[in-house]
Amino acid sequence: MEIYEFGDAAADSVLIQPVDARELAGMERESAAIRRKTGLAFRLAAVPVADWSRDLSPWRAEAVFRGEAFGGGAAETLADILTLCPDDGRQYIIGGYSLAGLFSLWAACCTDRFSAVAAASPSVWFPGFVDYLRDNPPRVRAVSLSLGDKEERTAHPVMRTVGERIRETQQLLRAQGIPCALEWNPGGHFKDPEGRTANAFACALEQLRCCGGSHAEDR
Repeated sequence: MEIYEFGDAAADSVLIQPVDARELAGMERESAAIRRKTGLAFRLAAVPVADWSRDLSPWRAEAVFRGEAFGGGAAETLADILTLCPDDGRQYIIGGYSLAGLFSLWAACCTDRFSAVAAASPSVWFPGFVDYLRDNPPRVRAVSLSLGDKEERTAHPVMRTVGERIRETQQLLRAQGIPCALEWNPGGHFKDPEGRTANAFACALEQLRCCGGSHAEDR
């Protein structure tokens, strides 16, 4: 598995982000933004994903846009990512943008290896996902969510549910006892993904720092 590393290789906090080829070009800027916002040492591991719809979808689903259906290959991707988390003395935070944000939430339901999730504009409209969360709580100490304030203002019948789903997700996680921050950003889905992802990771790090990495407090 190919990975790209940024930040401090010896840091105790390791951020793991599935990315596509376009996102890779902005990882240095994203890493610098996280550092500015938190002042914390961290290692950021960017994991390129070959087939976004196949490799990050937790189960098979019909195509929402023009193109291929969702292939349900997330389990294989998670198995690869877990090989990047061998050290019990470090805290691992998984996160990403769009479908990678959804994948990160799902991954945290499958393993207790992650301390927090940073899900920026996650695809929580994915069929059946909120119901899955209800029965399978994420096994983390904190979750950071975000969404653009125009993302739900669309004629697309599936995509326009994203605002309702993100609010439902926050309420559900809080009811499950998981501290969950939700940030609303200006603009639609494609505005400033690099900055939004940096904010989500920074928020997750701050939540964990609130109590020395042992328990995260809500913000």
